[in-house]
Amino acid sequence: MSELLVLIDHSEGEPRKLSLQMLTAATEIAGETGDTVAAVWLGPGASGAADTLGAHGAAKLYHWDSEDAQGYVTLPQVEALEQVFEQSGASTLFFASGNHIKDVAARLAIRIDAGVITDCTGLEVVDGAISATKEVFGGDLVTKARVAEGKKGFFGISPNAFAAEESGGGAPETVALDVSLSESATAAKVTDVEIQTSGDRPDIGEAAIVVAGGRGLGDEKGFELMEQLADAIGAGVGASRAATDAGWYPHRFQIGQTGRTIAPMLYIGSGISGAIQHRAGMQTSQNIVAINKDPEAPIFQIADFGIVGDLYNVVPKLVEELQSRAG
Repeated sequence: MSELLVLIDHSEGEPRKLSLQMLTAATEIAGETGDTVAAVWLGPGASGAADTLGAHGAAKLYHWDSEDAQGYVTLPQVEALEQVFEQSGASTLFFASGNHIKDVAARLAIRIDAGVITDCTGLEVVDGAISATKEVFGGDLVTKARVAEGKKGFFGISPNAFAAEESGGGAPETVALDVSLSESATAAKVTDVEIQTSGDRPDIGEAAIVVAGGRGLGDEKGFELMEQLADAIGAGVGASRAATDAGWYPHRFQIGQTGRTIAPMLYIGSGISGAIQHRAGMQTSQNIVAINKDPEAPIFQIADFGIVGDLYNVVPKLVEELQSRAG
């Protein structure tokens, strides 16, 4: 029996939603392989989150309670994870499929001869090995991929690919890591961190519901309507590249191949034509609602529900109905 490692992505001492989803996925896989699920927490705050991690399936918790984990660029986390693999004898790692952690996973894979599969939306055990489902070529193809036999496997998990569920586990066994960083790991220091917030709305990368606006809004005032709709249903707000390039909404909320990749339970797109660049970032959403006055808009090809009409007639009525039901 081996250990299945889950790298916990966290902020201000709290594991992010995706981390709990990964633990749930790992617990399901471990039930078939007989492995033990072990969480890996790099940076301060592990003790306060131990019970939550245990409740979601972590039987063991490796932690490095040092500011150095985030105090330097990338390599400290690589070296800490390398130590965890040497210490545990593990052959599998789940990680959040975001840009920074992909960099960590790629560098570590080179060091320990592992295969990496990113943006996984499904996992299953086939002939004793983990098989991952992912979409490629902007979502035109759905593929099944496995790491080559004999190599360690790293799997980058997409947000909302799994539901976060408690498994009834207790507090995990904790193992403190004593990491001595190399000179190269401390060569590039983080001097400042600016946290980008979206007010009281959830981050679009983790939100269960995302409302998005595009070129069809006409101007930046259209996003005030998108925010009204989002606030009525507790959603995050995103935008197409055309809208962010026009300066109507901040670039950090751009959804698409060159922006954020999301996979919410519900996506509502207004005034978005559905160009392949945008679809690559949202078409793994579980339910897609499209509002567009052009009946030939490409987004209707992937929509579960389509409304052909002027969004400025449709959305205000939708907001009014939602607010009346909430009241």
